[in-house]
Amino acid sequence: MASHYASAHESIYRDLYQPAVIIGACFAAVALVLSIFLIFQHLRLYTKPTEQKWVVAVVFMVPVYATESILSLWNPKLSLACDILRNCYEAFALYSFGSYLVACLGGERRVVELLENQSGKLLNKPLVEGTDENHTEPHWSLRNFFLRPCILGKHLLNIEKFGLVQYMILKTVCAFLALVLEIFGVYGNGKFKWYYGYPYMAVVLNFSQMWALYCLVQFYNVTHERLQPIRPLAKFISFKAIVFATWWQGVGIALLCAFGVLPKEERLQTGLQDFLICIEMAIAAVAHMFVFSTAPYHYIWAYEYGKVTTETTKTKLKLEESDTPTVFERKETQVKAPGTSVTESVQDIVVDGGQRVVKDVVLTINQAIGPVEKGVEKGVTKIHETFHQRTEGSESGDQEVDEQVEMNLTRETHLDP
Repeated sequence: MASHYASAHESIYRDLYQPAVIIGACFAAVALVLSIFLIFQHLRLYTKPTEQKWVVAVVFMVPVYATESILSLWNPKLSLACDILRNCYEAFALYSFGSYLVACLGGERRVVELLENQSGKLLNKPLVEGTDENHTEPHWSLRNFFLRPCILGKHLLNIEKFGLVQYMILKTVCAFLALVLEIFGVYGNGKFKWYYGYPYMAVVLNFSQMWALYCLVQFYNVTHERLQPIRPLAKFISFKAIVFATWWQGVGIALLCAFGVLPKEERLQTGLQDFLICIEMAIAAVAHMFVFSTAPYHYIWAYEYGKVTTETTKTKLKLEESDTPTVFERKETQVKAPGTSVTESVQDIVVDGGQRVVKDVVLTINQAIGPVEKGVEKGVTKIHETFHQRTEGSESGDQEVDEQVEMNLTRETHLDP
């Protein structure tokens, strides 16, 4: 019976394989062409580097997903390697989207000022009429992050960055851990069994991703009014749909296979996931053409980034009626923006963007290790204080014993005569 089911599944896979590869390749080609064209347009019109470097990183998610999915669909042996690369870039794209929102608000310094001003206004407002206007409540707490994130001030930015970077680090580590477990045959991709690593990693990554997305949602809720010029809701929905849908789509397919709704054939499971992603990336590429359009960057932001130079040209013209030549002046103003060529744009994205990522990763690791180090240091200090107190206590006790012995000896001396 088992061999009959296996042969039936093999027959289904063989019949669907070639049409799925052809259809998936067509959708992947559409996604690649549209996304690469949009990326090239941003590189050519690279007039606002602080924003566009992150726009390119977010849009590049579509060709990465489409390429890896069609390769995995064409050759199932590459499925795990493609899945690892796809997961790593998904985490980086989520971080890039958060950085893009911060850049649109004017950078981290402006965001901190904005959040602090908003927090100060709300905290100085009396909670109940008739109460003291100078009364303020402690604003840094986990409860306020869930219920009133607008009063957290600069702490909200730190939480948002920590949430995104922790997911980027954890996703990357789990991706390579999956490779190691697969080599030893204990990963079990899509199998919910206690002796495989897949279910445990799925639970951990699910909580990590949910926390990262929730931090991003809270940051968006507080700053969405200032982000209105960039149409943040459309961008947020288009990006979140890719990250959220692809992840839960894979988990849903695995659950359907586990409950017997779909055949428990690993090639069918991964092939269905890759085929659906190829179609979804084509839809996402079309959406990105409108959502992340280059229209706002057609002019140069000279006052903020560019270098303005004025060139004056003087021309002498002698008229027949006059012996004195007439001088004509012509002034030409040139604005040079950094990274206006494709080569300079790519260099700025790779160098400056990479430095920013490394800086945030180091900061996040320090924030995670800092409380542990403080706890250890506090514990060691307490042990030293306790030991010191006991030492002083023992010394004082010994001193009291010596005094008592001396007093007894003195009494005995007086009693002897």
